[in-house]
Amino acid sequence: MILLPAIDIRDGKAVRLEQGRFDRERVYVDDPLEAARSWARAGARFLHVIDLDGAREGEPVNLSQLERITAELDVPVQYGGGLRSQVAVRKALAAGADRVVLGTAAFADTEFLDAVLEAWSARVLVAIDVRGGHVAVSGWTKEMQMRPEDVVERMQRRGVRRFVYTSVDRDGMLGGPDLDEVRRVAATVRGRFIYSGGIGSLADLKALRDLRLVNLSGVISGKALYEQRFSIAEAHATLAGGD
Repeated sequence: MILLPAIDIRDGKAVRLEQGRFDRERVYVDDPLEAARSWARAGARFLHVIDLDGAREGEPVNLSQLERITAELDVPVQYGGGLRSQVAVRKALAAGADRVVLGTAAFADTEFLDAVLEAWSARVLVAIDVRGGHVAVSGWTKEMQMRPEDVVERMQRRGVRRFVYTSVDRDGMLGGPDLDEVRRVAATVRGRFIYSGGIGSLADLKALRDLRLVNLSGVISGKALYEQRFSIAEAHATLAGGD
């Protein structure tokens, strides 16, 4: 299990939202590349970059920022936000993304999902963003009347094997993960998943580690890193088994 520092981009800046709400935004770094540089210097093994503008607009807006990051840094990046067509996915991969994270279109357009999986299966993750017990889409502005476990099962029937699971209610709040929620999704995922939402301390990382879930491959953290609640090196050591 590894730590993936989050870089959420809006209006050309690295920001964090609280509970996925755009009216509760804080700018942490004026230049996303500088944020990426700092995480890379600190030892990040993978970066999680989300185009918040793209998530709302329905197509990527910050591919130039992705290109700047991947051109300079030798750290793999997974990129999401507005990837709702094969053209958009192809552009993200061409801009240097190692993996792409699909959201809204994966649920709404089965032909798109099937085509993307056929072309780039090993490089595709599907985002399961959960608010109030239901999956949220369209930049977290709408909720589907489906339980996350049902959505995971539906995606797996179409061939998805990698997920990013986010507890939107906890995201940016630093209050820790809901371990029962993590156990529930782990019981459903037959491939691998990355967890995001509420990470605020090394104790939170230790709690996730101690669940000993073989399909939990990574943890995403943004606000806790920006606010220096722990370092990337400390996170790596904790997730690897150090106390």
